[in-house]
Amino acid sequence: MRGLLYIIAVILVIGWIFGFFFGHATGLIHILLVIAIIAVLLGVIRRA
Repeated sequence: MRGLLYIIAVILVIGWIFGFFFGHATGLIHILLVIAIIAVLLGVIRRA
C-alpha cells in the first residue's frame, strides 16, 4: 500500500509539472499538487 501511495504521488506531481508548464488546466494543476502532497504525507505518517 505504501508503494502505491508513492507511485500515485509521483504521477500526480508529474501531471502537475506538465500542466504547470503547458498551462491548459490551471485549477486542476493545483488540485493535483495538493493530492500528491497529501498522499506523500499519509505515507510518511503511516510508516512512522
